Amino acid sequence: MVDRKDLEEVLKIAMRKGGDFADIFIERRKTTSIGLEADKIERVNSGLEAGAGLRVISGDHTAYAYTNDLSREGLEQLAKVVSKAARGQARDLTIDFRQPKPNWDIEIEKMPDKVDIEDKVELVKTANEAARAVDTRVKQVTVGYGDVYQRVTIANTEGVFVEDERVRTRLAINAVAAQGDIIQTGYEAAGGYRGFELFREISAEDLASSAAKRAVLMLQAKPAPAGKMPVVMAGEAGGTMIHEACGHGLEADLVQKKLSVYANRKGEKVASEQVTVVDDASLPGKYGSLRYDDEGTPGQRTVLIENGILKEYMYDKLTARKEKRDSTGNGRRESYQDRPIPRMTNTFIAPGKMDPEDIIRETKKGLLVKKMGGGQVNTTNGDFVFDVAEGYLIEEGEITVPVRGATLTGNGPRVLQIVDMVGKDLGFAIGTCGKDGQGVPVSDAQPTIRIPELIVGGILDD
Repeated sequence: MVDRKDLEEVLKIAMRKGGDFADIFIERRKTTSIGLEADKIERVNSGLEAGAGLRVISGDHTAYAYTNDLSREGLEQLAKVVSKAARGQARDLTIDFRQPKPNWDIEIEKMPDKVDIEDKVELVKTANEAARAVDTRVKQVTVGYGDVYQRVTIANTEGVFVEDERVRTRLAINAVAAQGDIIQTGYEAAGGYRGFELFREISAEDLASSAAKRAVLMLQAKPAPAGKMPVVMAGEAGGTMIHEACGHGLEADLVQKKLSVYANRKGEKVASEQVTVVDDASLPGKYGSLRYDDEGTPGQRTVLIENGILKEYMYDKLTARKEKRDSTGNGRRESYQDRPIPRMTNTFIAPGKMDPEDIIRETKKGLLVKKMGGGQVNTTNGDFVFDVAEGYLIEEGEITVPVRGATLTGNGPRVLQIVDMVGKDLGFAIGTCGKDGQGVPVSDAQPTIRIPELIVGGILDD
């Protein structure tokens, strides 16, 4: 990539007019994406991108700029631009670079960029055929494949020097089924910090069939009942609720700006004693995993809530500096064009001890959520509204008929306070998390949990 000595000189130039901290992020990225619609491959895109972003922090102020010119001259010019925004007195820096040891490692068995594009196209076609073979009522199928190979170099004035390679691969299928005036959808996605060997472990056909079967199943579903009732969220539903209704509120920038309901509440009971919430970038192979975050901090496991007690927030270097503490390895950015901000990685409710079947049996009447849809959350107060993509009635402790059109409305902190059963399973889902105009890969998860009272189907007056 770029010589260490050159990076040292660039950082010195960035700090020559003052500043407390400077870092540089250099990226080379190779991507492939394939899209299929209406039985046709609509796009096959591949691209190469390279650039560097340079940041100087002076007190509470941050200056950030980026360039596509990775020559020493180009980086020095970038440093001169950023240095103009620095404040304070110039310092004579001596930087002793070192690379911190990551908390996990993985060997990619089959690099996606070494796989023929024809093989990737065939994978997409196979998924399409599998979805359409489920039922004649499946009217539309879209399949999206993507992979990314990223090489980064990160260096800062504290002496951190990191060179890292990152590989992610994913496949997503959306199926639409129709019968009369009723139209329903089913969605499935799989991915990880993995190479093309992902598809030896995850069958594209099974993934596509699952999406199509969900769409067809929902055609026969009854309209969801409305009212307050117990809700059991299956592990396979993924952790959308914990990610949206809780996770963002535990990111340190929102906390420090008082835009989180969890601000200034460390040490307080914020959830049921059965609830432990973890963000863990060190899980090998997961979609949100990182050997190093985008500031060169090793990805790590952070217990955010332990047995109901708020223990920690997720920090990047900037928010950590404000509290004179270490980063938790949650500094992430979409690309070299973006400054790092605190972001989740793999966020989940830790498994409990109950058998998921026992949770169903002990629920006389309620709603079982097997798959979550989209939703909205207000991080300031924790209020949320989520769609249910696949749900069933629970009657007399048994799963009975499927229901469609259900929504879940509530308040994240209150929901966590009243969770009364936590299963021993754990189901992951993947996605791209958006914040401040940046999207980064994440995964979230939860075991089967029971919420004794939640508004289903809409907002009702007490």
